[in-house]
Amino acid sequence: MDRKEFVKSLIFSPFLLCTMRMNALNRVHSFYKKTEKMPVLFVGHGNPMNAIEENEFVEGFRKISKQIPKPNAIICISAHWETKGTFVTAMDFPKTIHDFGGFPKELYEVEYPAPGNPELAKETQKIITKSEIGLTQQWGLDHGAWTVIKHLYPNADVPVIEMSIDYTKDAKYHYELAKELSGLRKKGILIIGSGNIVHNLRLVAWDKINENYGYDWAIEANDTVRKSIINRDFEKIVHYKTLGRAFDLSVPSPEHYLPLLYALALAESNEEISIFNDKAIAGSLSMTSYKIGN
Repeated sequence: MDRKEFVKSLIFSPFLLCTMRMNALNRVHSFYKKTEKMPVLFVGHGNPMNAIEENEFVEGFRKISKQIPKPNAIICISAHWETKGTFVTAMDFPKTIHDFGGFPKELYEVEYPAPGNPELAKETQKIITKSEIGLTQQWGLDHGAWTVIKHLYPNADVPVIEMSIDYTKDAKYHYELAKELSGLRKKGILIIGSGNIVHNLRLVAWDKINENYGYDWAIEANDTVRKSIINRDFEKIVHYKTLGRAFDLSVPSPEHYLPLLYALALAESNEEISIFNDKAIAGSLSMTSYKIGN
């Protein structure tokens, strides 16, 4: 075995992964202490292949992680976990879920062994009064979470829990529910909404799958969201179904759009909102992402 293969085997050895997860788990008991207010992220996660490819979007994820304090833990609201009712993961060690098909074997072999945080799950359940929150051991980290977070924190040393999206509720409900998470920002918790503002897989331009290209209606919808965020007109974004054909095409189903509302609901009036990865791809997808706060 050459040196490169030896190092690789050591890095991914079960013993070392277990040690890393336990060390991270042992550190989370401080998350209840007051901290500086953490930023909030909305990330366009896009193609699962971003987990293993090198591209401008992956570089954008890495760059943004250097601009924010390292969190005590993460709550991720992912487009890929829809449930009847709202749930949060409450296991010590969430599994890496490969919830996609038709990709190279290499992608299915990726594991992101970040620990969970049952204490944070219980705290989240306690502070939300708008709805009854269930704790579950039955999920893990889906690709809306791990394919991005692995670039933010490649050592998998920040505990992660996921919060599901209740598919029976409208956008306004999710926006109001998200506001109840605001206190966690001052306890070292990084809240991430992971989806895509424009997401219509039926209309993907497969001949431009890796190109920065957007249909006119996709660009229109993305620009409308951007302008509304700059103007702090979040209500307009919440009521996206009234905004016409561009949004009908860009948001044919709500699950990828709703994580944006979870992020915007946490923005305070004096906080800066910056944009990154601001590109359309394959005609009908947008990677545009936002950071709220310093």
